[in-house]
Amino acid sequence: MQNYLETAVAALVAAAVALFLVEVVHRLTRRFGRRSLLLTELTDHAHRPFQVAGTVLAVQFAVRFTTGYAVGESWRRLLLHLLILGVIATVAWLVACLLVVVEDTALARFRVDVPDNRHARRVRTQVVMLRRLTIAVIVILTVGVMLMTFPSVRGIGAGVLTSAGVVGVVAALAAQSLLGNVFAGLQLAFSDAVRLDDVVVVEGEWGRIEELTLSYVVVQIWDDRRLILPTSYFTSKPFQNWTRTEAAVLGTAEFDVDWAVPVQTMREELRRLVEGTELWDGRVCVLQVTDATGGTVRLRALVSAADAGSLWDLRCLVREHLVAWIRDNRPTAMPRLRTELGDSTSNLSWQWVQPRRPARRLSDTEAPDDARVFGGSDDGDARSEAFVGPEETRPQ
Repeated sequence: MQNYLETAVAALVAAAVALFLVEVVHRLTRRFGRRSLLLTELTDHAHRPFQVAGTVLAVQFAVRFTTGYAVGESWRRLLLHLLILGVIATVAWLVACLLVVVEDTALARFRVDVPDNRHARRVRTQVVMLRRLTIAVIVILTVGVMLMTFPSVRGIGAGVLTSAGVVGVVAALAAQSLLGNVFAGLQLAFSDAVRLDDVVVVEGEWGRIEELTLSYVVVQIWDDRRLILPTSYFTSKPFQNWTRTEAAVLGTAEFDVDWAVPVQTMREELRRLVEGTELWDGRVCVLQVTDATGGTVRLRALVSAADAGSLWDLRCLVREHLVAWIRDNRPTAMPRLRTELGDSTSNLSWQWVQPRRPARRLSDTEAPDDARVFGGSDDGDARSEAFVGPEETRPQ
């Protein structure tokens, strides 16, 4: 009974001393580290694991030193073993918290709430991926060290090593997909192909990268749905990244109208529209005729915005405004289908066309060769040279 009491009293005293010392260190660190972001983060996030780890370590030393070598009770050996396991677990917790604090301190220097945040999002993606990897490694090492404290586990170590080749092959085949996703996640984090908050188009869906892990990527669709894809998808299949180099993007709005449309007047109306809205970033405002076949003219309005969300609203605004402008101000420019009705002999007056006096035909030397795109003029010759491969070297 005396041994029990001595062990209990020593454990309580050691725990009290450890808690007191940890509290003193905590208060001193908080007082002298007000101007240091790293010390502030340590006092806020690493205090509890430091407190638990110090207490368990102090109790373990107290029990070990008060037990003595002559005493061989099984309960003391069991208690010491449990305390050793507690020390390993709490120290691993403390190390993980310290790494997280260091990573958070590094992330605090890179703000993502600014317009040009591409570099900050890249660093944030890499740090988040490294955090997940380091925590996973710490957990695996902790479990391994705790298992090695059992004599039975140490005894089968030789057998495990002898069969490591077979086990390795089986594990590689079983975890091929998992390891592929893990390496794909690391590749994405450090290749700068995709980052957190990047705007992407994947599987025909438009959204942003909400979460990037070692095994999967969460894409937040524009209508608040979530598209979850394996990380290997982004390394094996093509996808659109609208914000890889910068957040500003271009977008189009197309219109099929009649040939009677006044293009220049409509172009001026587009300019007046974008200059009166805050969605336009002032870079690009173009209206071009991109097609003129099939009885209609296709106009493409190309506009720019500071980010993908503003571009979406700006494109919708351009469509709505120009459709209403054509309907109210230029109704003749609305798409129409023309049909000619008449008899087969073409005897109606509006079908008869008086033949014109034949124009003088130019001679072969006077007529320019306009039928060739890659020749017939200086510009055509230059265009032709751009598509001609290198000349083969003739043998002398």
